Amino acid sequence: AYLADRLKKSDAPIYGVNTGFGSLYDKSIAKKDLAQLQKNLVMSHACGSGDPVPADIVRAMLVLKVQNMAFGYSAVAPATVRRLIDMYNADVLPVVYERGSLGASGDLAPLAHLCLPLLGLGEVMVGGKRMPSAQALKKFGWKPLELGPKEGLALLNGTQFMNAYAALLVLKATRLAQLADVIGAISLDAYDGRIEPFHASIHAVRPHPGQAVVAGRFRELLKGSGLIERKKAHVQDPYSFRCIPQVHGASRDAIAYVERVVERELESVTDNPTVFDDEDLIISAGNFHGQPLALALDFLAIATAELGSI
Repeated sequence: AYLADRLKKSDAPIYGVNTGFGSLYDKSIAKKDLAQLQKNLVMSHACGSGDPVPADIVRAMLVLKVQNMAFGYSAVAPATVRRLIDMYNADVLPVVYERGSLGASGDLAPLAHLCLPLLGLGEVMVGGKRMPSAQALKKFGWKPLELGPKEGLALLNGTQFMNAYAALLVLKATRLAQLADVIGAISLDAYDGRIEPFHASIHAVRPHPGQAVVAGRFRELLKGSGLIERKKAHVQDPYSFRCIPQVHGASRDAIAYVERVVERELESVTDNPTVFDDEDLIISAGNFHGQPLALALDFLAIATAELGSI
């Protein structure tokens, strides 16, 4: 409502709303063409390639796109957000492709494919069956939406593709870290290992939090084991046993760091321009850039690889 009112009162350029995109930022768009501009934006960026992404990623993308716009800084109509909610609830999943996002302007290509079905374009999966979006809309009695000024931009700019992957990967990595401890404890017991490297005092004098957590888990997992408590012939174990708290712990600390980054991103507005109606401001900036997630995800890859390595 604020954006519509502002466009009525003034012809001042607002990037991507009444101007062209990218290098065409200096081209003015007539009021009668504003809706077509947004539709063209979505269609022109739907150029992904490769395999379709898994259903759990697409569901997460829908949830995150809804949440991002529901913060109220995107200048989108409630009906647009409701349609994405309806698609999620009916398990109508847009066909989104793995390749195409560079992350520098957000996830333009994947999000274009995610949002094509709002316009009755592209393809969706319904009950595991792939079909044209127009057919699915007819099935559920939904009319194609006409996008308002800026809605195409709000749908396409953002980090919902990479953050969907990031959130689900953090959950999987956390589970892997838990399993690695259990596997390590069983292995230590089976190979007649020593429990001393897991003593609390050792980890108190090198106070990395993950290290102490892992050592504590091993003491708990092996409590009461006749094997671990019996007298040993050997003085110390190989590194792959003796250094489990240090290696698993470092990976846990890395996963915890990545989780904090992902949680911040889940609480962020990442489309562009950003509309602050209470301040009478529309600011074109760079919150769509994927760098915070990119560096964290590289770190996550290293951390999980180390669990495999040991």
